[in-house]
Amino acid sequence: MSEPAAPAYSRILLKLSGEALMGDQTYGVDPAVTTRIAHEVAAIQALGVQTAIVIGGGNIFRGLAASARGMDRSTADYMGMLATVINSLALQDALERNGVPTRVLTAIEMRAVAEPFIRRRAMRHLEKGRVVVFAAGTGNPYFTTDTAAALRAMEIRADVILKATKVDGIYSADPVKDLSARRYERISYLDVLQQQLQVMDTTAISLCMDNALPIVVFNMNEAGNIGRVVKGEPVGTLVSA
Repeated sequence: MSEPAAPAYSRILLKLSGEALMGDQTYGVDPAVTTRIAHEVAAIQALGVQTAIVIGGGNIFRGLAASARGMDRSTADYMGMLATVINSLALQDALERNGVPTRVLTAIEMRAVAEPFIRRRAMRHLEKGRVVVFAAGTGNPYFTTDTAAALRAMEIRADVILKATKVDGIYSADPVKDLSARRYERISYLDVLQQQLQVMDTTAISLCMDNALPIVVFNMNEAGNIGRVVKGEPVGTLVSA
């Protein structure tokens, strides 16, 4: 029998949107979706890949949308951060039911439900084979969970950010609206910024560019894709220098 492919990355940060947890629902968390994600994360943990996760909160509360309707932006953003904690606890539950030890570290202290974010503690959890879920964004308003993902990835010295989406990579235009849109296999940070492609927000892309941290954008809805990306298969779009 041939040896299983060695992982291309030893430490990753997986960025999930809050909407990814909804499944076919219009709100909240679908347990079937968290279970599927947990299965895929368990599979890459079995390869020896150290895994950190950042989840958005858009399935519960979107700070930017509330701000546009007149709510104070800082208050709205803090509410959005609390929504990410709910999602992180839901994912932790699914992971641990699948035998994956998990720790939630939050940028806003709430010791009854999660550990405070301490960089060295996060690194130690990863080294011990635990999945680390970073909750509450950066702990600051006006920063998205994309930026939190880029920041945490660099703090833990991740090899790559895996950005899970509903499409199979980055396109020159919205492939749903424009049938002539072409998919990129590779693209530079600068091209993403200059073409204003909606991959991650500009702060996150700039952080990754300044620190040469690659991003792989891939379709989360296709089973096994996380494992394929981790093994270095040509899935999705690679954003790099």
